[in-house]
Amino acid sequence: MSLWSGQNGPVRISAKADYAIRAVIELAAVADTNPAKGEQLAAAQRIPLRFLLNILQDLKRAGIVESQRGSDGGYRLARPADTVPLADIIRAVEGPLAQVGDARPEDLEYPGRAKALGEVWIAVRANLRAVLEQVTVADVSEGSLPRTVRDLVRDPEAWVSH
Repeated sequence: MSLWSGQNGPVRISAKADYAIRAVIELAAVADTNPAKGEQLAAAQRIPLRFLLNILQDLKRAGIVESQRGSDGGYRLARPADTVPLADIIRAVEGPLAQVGDARPEDLEYPGRAKALGEVWIAVRANLRAVLEQVTVADVSEGSLPRTVRDLVRDPEAWVSH
């Protein structure tokens, strides 16, 4: 997930990250049953199958999902849903949570009066982490978000696009 799309775009969550999170939430819902087929996940969340299969490979490499071959095969979570924060899923498919251009905020040096800007970008990343590392797949799947997240959502200003 990059902080900006293009040079002046908004904070943006990619379709890939959104699809990955939705697929993992769907897997959490079927955790106690047989592995889920890619087609089943794609249909349930209206995700293009080819795109989803690539995402599932990224999630498998990251140890978030595992696959089983054969007619009874498919995908399942590699660990319990309550131990998978949304941040892990985003990192698996997108890399670091926050970058400025192609650089990590801590690698940037700004001259003159803009010197403190690097610290602003680090604070933004810390706030992303505060939500995305706290909320697990189980929280979303069960509809019981942490109190701090619910409090943020209750703020009317959170719903206003600027």
